[in-house]
Amino acid sequence: MDPTTAPAGVSHDMSFLGLFLQADPIVKSVMILLVVASIACWTVVFEKIVRIAVAKRQAKAFDALVRSGGSLEASGKGMDAQVAAAAIEAWRDQDSSETRAERRDRIERAMRAALTTRLKAMQTGLPLLATSGSTAPFIGLFGTVWGIMNSFSSIAKSQDTSLAVVAPGIAEALFATAIGLVVAIPAVMAYNKLTTDIGRVQASFVSSIGILGNRLARDRTVHGRAAAAE
Repeated sequence: MDPTTAPAGVSHDMSFLGLFLQADPIVKSVMILLVVASIACWTVVFEKIVRIAVAKRQAKAFDALVRSGGSLEASGKGMDAQVAAAAIEAWRDQDSSETRAERRDRIERAMRAALTTRLKAMQTGLPLLATSGSTAPFIGLFGTVWGIMNSFSSIAKSQDTSLAVVAPGIAEALFATAIGLVVAIPAVMAYNKLTTDIGRVQASFVSSIGILGNRLARDRTVHGRAAAAE
């Protein structure tokens, strides 16, 4: 039933659920879309928090390994293991005609390529946060405009402009904008935080790659302090 044509004395449910159930079908669709977007965003956030925490530990382990001069023979599928494996493979593919600078550049490029591949995987889902953060308020605003437009239309038909009649319809419409902001604000904050954390992980690896590349470039017989046992 349209809130603007409800009989006198009939109270309106102003709870969140009540505002949703009494809203126009278009406004309901907007609300559902925003709720789904919010669930998707929080799923991405929690997944990235876990992955970044693991990546930070791997970056710390890789840096410790490089600075200690330990063996690069690593197992597993972590980011540090893949970067180390790329270093070993590039080191083994030596050319006697290379200068030290050329050898270092080639080894570092191989490690950075392996790192970039893993970082791209970590960034999956971040565009959803950026998109939700920038569009959710406007999607909610669309629902609000549509709801207010319908409320005014109903008011014009009923010829009753009392606040008791207008308020429920306006509240339902504004609820869509509120949901849009609830989606957008955490999405933007999470996107900024996660991209910063990923950037720090990258910077840590790049620093270690520079140290390791320099060491391997001047060492033609061993990688790290351990010879490649083959």
